[in-house]
Order: sequence, then structure tokens, then C-alpha cells
Amino acid sequence: MAARAALRRRYWATVPARLRLLRAATLVLAAAVAVLLLVAGLALNGTWDRVSGRDAPRTTSAADLDLALNDMDAQAANILLSNGDAGKGRLQTPYTKAVGFYGDARRAIGHDLRTLAVAAQGSPADEKTVESLTDGFAEYQELIGRALENDGHQGGKPAALADYRRATDLLRTQLLPAATTLVSSNNAAFNTEYTSTRSTLSAQLTALLALGVLLLAVLGLLQWYLARRFHRILNPGVLAAALSTLLAVILGTQLLSASATHLRVARHDAFDSVVALSRARAIAYDANADESRYLLDPERRASYEESFLAKSQQLYGLKDATLSTYNAELSTTWHAYQADHHDLRFTGEFRRELDNITFPGERAAAERTVESYAVYQRDDRKVRALLAAGKEREAAEFCMGWEPDTSNAHFGAWMSALDQVADINRAHFTSSVDAGRAGVRDVLPWAGALLLAAMLLTAMGLRPRLAEFG
Repeated sequence: MAARAALRRRYWATVPARLRLLRAATLVLAAAVAVLLLVAGLALNGTWDRVSGRDAPRTTSAADLDLALNDMDAQAANILLSNGDAGKGRLQTPYTKAVGFYGDARRAIGHDLRTLAVAAQGSPADEKTVESLTDGFAEYQELIGRALENDGHQGGKPAALADYRRATDLLRTQLLPAATTLVSSNNAAFNTEYTSTRSTLSAQLTALLALGVLLLAVLGLLQWYLARRFHRILNPGVLAAALSTLLAVILGTQLLSASATHLRVARHDAFDSVVALSRARAIAYDANADESRYLLDPERRASYEESFLAKSQQLYGLKDATLSTYNAELSTTWHAYQADHHDLRFTGEFRRELDNITFPGERAAAERTVESYAVYQRDDRKVRALLAAGKEREAAEFCMGWEPDTSNAHFGAWMSALDQVADINRAHFTSSVDAGRAGVRDVLPWAGALLLAAMLLTAMGLRPRLAEFG
């Protein structure tokens, strides 16, 4: 009992003891708020660095790999299709274009594999997938190289076609599924980072509000005690400290809330669309490759026709549609969607993007993409009709030509429209990341300075009162 009485006299029973205790409580709480904001700011800087420098790039690299693999195989088919018999009867412009695009795709795959190898470090599953892709790609290149070499010899088309079949089967059964796995794996890792950071921000915001309210309550108690004990309405130093604290808490709350919003916009509003559009682009290149394979390989035409329809359904899904009914149903459902954006008669990657419209200009760009896709689908039926009529060379020229109103020209217009939608979302992803970084850079120092000012003002405001007691 004596000890408790002694402690009470020392820390609360006398006026100076009470003032020192309230001052200590104020300084400790202000320091706690400052540390909380500093930790939150450092964590946010790390989050933005990981989002922009690791999570997003490795996901898009995996999607780019998927696309480049499809493009390389399509261009290999175009080279074989346009080369004639060892160059005799060659379609010169399609052949030259295909050779150039083939080289571009091969270099892009090499770059993407190196990027993904670095990104996979620390994940045994991803490391194994990248290693398998690298080995499989080496085998694929060997088969395609042999096919192109055989096609350079007169009468070598059958041998070239046999090698190409092995290569494209390897691509479809091993390489593309592995690339798709990497897209899903890296995108899931990004989403895990997003969920964890949002949860942390929510907890930090709750802690900030709790500490801020408690600090303001202590300052209010201190102001009340000074007014009651010293018969003065307000202590200027403590009042200024309370205002500084209030501003610091407001700034900190805005920082954490705005950061959560910027993160949501970057991850879900923008990057979800980037992933969907990257997937759509890869599927589009694979479908375009199926069209070339269809012309190149008579024995597998039925299989490639089914594959083309399946990829069309992945892009713009129409229940029970066949190639002969697909275009008419596409036109009907698209007009219904334009009349009512909630009309749900089609599915697929385009639907996913149209359901995630967020930014100015995005809907118009997405609708132009679907309209360009419809033109490409009509071109595909023309290719098949020409082939059915026995006009194989005309079908190949229309399929691979780059003149206006040919299939490749319309495919290029479709991809350009798709890129415009993706660019809108990439721009907003980048601007959200930049805004998040700017918030930490611009707001955090002010909040810290205000809290430091609150601590100094409290000490200065109490100094004359404590001096009265010697």
C-alpha cells in the first residue's frame, strides 16, 4: 500500500506529476502515430515497386510468351504455305512478311523466357515450368528448322509438312499449356499480393484512427485540465498541437484510403482487363494460325476447323453455334448487346472485358474491337468458300495477303483495335501506380512534420506551467 501511495504521489497526486504524465502520453501517442505512418509509407513504396517492377511484368511476359508462341507457329505455317515448291510459285509478299514475323516472334520468345526464368526464382513449380518450356522450345525450333529446310528442296513439301505437324503438336500439347499455366500462376501471385496489401492497409487505417482519436482525447484532457487548474480558457501550444495532430491524422487517413483505391484501380479495374485482353490476343493469333494450318494440311482440315471454332467461342462464345451459323448469331447478339449492355447472350474474353469497362473511351474501343473481329470472321468464311470451290491459290492469297480488304489486313485492324483497349488500361494502370507513389512521397513528409510539431508544441505549451512549480 505504501508503494502504491508513493507511485500515486509521484505520477498523479501533484499537478506537475499530472502534467508530466499527460505530456508523456501525448509524446508517446504522437510518436506511435508517426511510426505507424512511416511503416505504412515504407510498405507502400515496396508494394508499388513490386507491382510495377515484378508482379505485372512477369504476368504480361507470360502472356506475351503465349502470344509469341502462337505467332511463331502461325508464321511457320505461312512460310510453308506461301513458298510454293522450293520457291517456285511463291507468294512473294506473304512469304517475306512471314519470314520477318517469324524471326520477330522467335526473338520475343527468347526474351520472355529469360524474363520468366528470373521471375520464377523462389517458386519451384514455376522454375520447373520455365525449364520445361525452354527445353520444349529448343525441340520445337529444331523441328521447324527441319521443316523449312525440307521445304527448300524440290518435292520436299510432304517431308516439311510431317516435321511441321510434329512441331505444332508439340506446341499445342506442351508449350502452350505450360505458358498458360505461367500466366495463371503469375496472375494469382499478383492477386495474392493485392489481397494481402489491401488487408494490411485496412488494419493500418483502423490503427491510425484509433491512435489518432486517443491522441486527440489526451490533448483534449490536457487542455481541460490546464483550463480548470490554471483558470485559463485555452493553452495556445496545446491547441496548436491538437490542430497539428488532427491535420496529420486526416492526411494519414487520406494517404491510406487513396492508396487502397489506387491499388484497386491498378489491379482490378486496369490489370484484369490487360490480362483478359492479352489472353484474347494470344487466342486470336492461335485462331489465325489454325486458318493457315487449315489451308496447309488437307489431312487435318476437319481438326483445324474445329479448333478455329473452339477459339472463336473462347473469344465470343455463342451457345451451340457452328461455323455456318456463327456469324449470323454474332450479328444478332451484338446488336442486342448494343441495345442493352446487360444482354448476356454471349460469353468469352470479349464479354469479360465489356463487363469490366471502367475508363473513358474504353467501351467505344472495346466495341470497335468486336466489330473488327466480326469482319475477320466473315473473311474466314470467304477463305473456306474459296477452298471449297477449288480455288486454293486464291484462298491462300486472300488469307495471307496484306493488301486492303484481305484477311491479314483485317486481322491487323482487329489487333490494332484490341491494342487500343489494352493501351487504355495499361495507361491507367501506370497512372494509378504513379499516383500511389506520389501520395507517399507528397503526403507522408507533411504528416510526419505535423506530428513532430504537435510534440514540440505540447512540450512548449506545458513548459511555462511546469516552470511555475520550480
